[in-house]
Amino acid sequence: MFSSGIGGGGFMTVRIPPPSPGGSSEVYVVDFRETAPASASTTMYRNNPMGAMFGGLASGVPGELRGLEEAHKRWGSLPWSRLVQPSADLAREWTVDPELANRIKMFSPIMLGYPDWKAVFAPEGHILREGDAIKRTNFSKTLTTIASEGARAFYEGPIADSIIRKVQETGGIMTHADLANYAVKVYPALQGTYRGKKVYTPDAPTSGPVLLHMLNLMEHYDLIGDGRTGLNVHRLVEVLKFGFAARTKICDPAFDDKSSDRIGKISTKEFADEISTNITDDRTHPPEYYNPEFDVKVDHGTSHTSTIDKDGMAVSLTSTVNFVFGSLVLDSETGIILNDEMDDFSTPGIANGFGLWPSPYNYPEPGKRPLSSMVPTIVENADGSFYLSIGGSGGSQIFGAVFQTMLNLEWGMDVSEAIEYGRLHDQLYPLRVNVDNIYPTELVDALKERGHNVTVVDINRVAAVVQAVVRQDGTIYAASDSRKNGIASGY
Repeated sequence: MFSSGIGGGGFMTVRIPPPSPGGSSEVYVVDFRETAPASASTTMYRNNPMGAMFGGLASGVPGELRGLEEAHKRWGSLPWSRLVQPSADLAREWTVDPELANRIKMFSPIMLGYPDWKAVFAPEGHILREGDAIKRTNFSKTLTTIASEGARAFYEGPIADSIIRKVQETGGIMTHADLANYAVKVYPALQGTYRGKKVYTPDAPTSGPVLLHMLNLMEHYDLIGDGRTGLNVHRLVEVLKFGFAARTKICDPAFDDKSSDRIGKISTKEFADEISTNITDDRTHPPEYYNPEFDVKVDHGTSHTSTIDKDGMAVSLTSTVNFVFGSLVLDSETGIILNDEMDDFSTPGIANGFGLWPSPYNYPEPGKRPLSSMVPTIVENADGSFYLSIGGSGGSQIFGAVFQTMLNLEWGMDVSEAIEYGRLHDQLYPLRVNVDNIYPTELVDALKERGHNVTVVDINRVAAVVQAVVRQDGTIYAASDSRKNGIASGY
């Protein structure tokens, strides 16, 4: 009930299996990313940067329910109410789990100091702890209405009235027209290949093109024959750095007439061939070497689910409210927690601490979708059979974590080992490589020898979290990251 929810939005990649063996599948992306309200402007946060993070002005128009409903209309087989009502029933009362308890504790001043939050999270004057009963009565009623009336009940009528009233009371500019006019985008997934496998991922404004770019770069090296050597780990970090540089070129393509050429080439083999010549095996380089164009905001939060059914239909779905509890606006009447997705836009006028200016590609504009690190991805074998559904949460660390998990599978790990293995993270700024404290010492030393500024960090911190389902030799394996106490389930 944190990091995502119906007050937010996201992306899903959906694989429709071929109607007969040997046929071709169809893979689509459902883009239900939040959009900037119609009254948004490029300078709306120039004198109020905190307004993009907290309060009603931080909320983009939620797309979650319209996205789920669109997918259900196209490909669902069970009644909508059958799918939604269990969540409504659960919301009446359940038990606080370890992760929720941690998040409540992190935000205890909010939970204790604001009536809307206190009524749910500290009903007896102290914050709820692991094992306590938690009740979201009004949210349960909201979900029950949505179960019986569909997503339209969220975007029009009493629920919408309450959302808009709360947003505007807390300084926001969202209107009834913004909700009513929200539209989902559905398109064929961006497709690439990696060592013969077919990779399907969302296009901009996600980091899907960046994931394909990094995979294309790694194709230049013999990972299987050489193994996880110090040199290959160095190359991995260099690829991450070039990936983050490429990410500075991405935005909502509907708002940039020149974006098709700039963004379109990122995922191509030709672009990777061009960039690969700049990867040096003996040393790393300062950030400007990788040619980032602008500074890009760091995103947060998110939840991810990967799944496959008995027929081979697969879904990789990532959704978010951005910060842990979104904009910290909870509409007590409906129980809905509103997102702070507007913070994923760039704000003009202020350079970062390293002299890099914010990206004009990603300034807020009416109806625009902000840049995202999400990469819900599906991979097929060369013959078109299902291989992998994968994605993650964790803001700007998402696509790097998914990328490394895919490499771990290539290095012969099972899906659980691939997810649990230590990770590296270098996003150009700040000037350091974060390395999980379980990473092999000899590989960390190899990075230091090549000039990387290594910072060893606790693997138990809040970081990227990956979920994946893989089919190998006819058997389905699934794993959910223990970094967030995840579990895999089968039915």
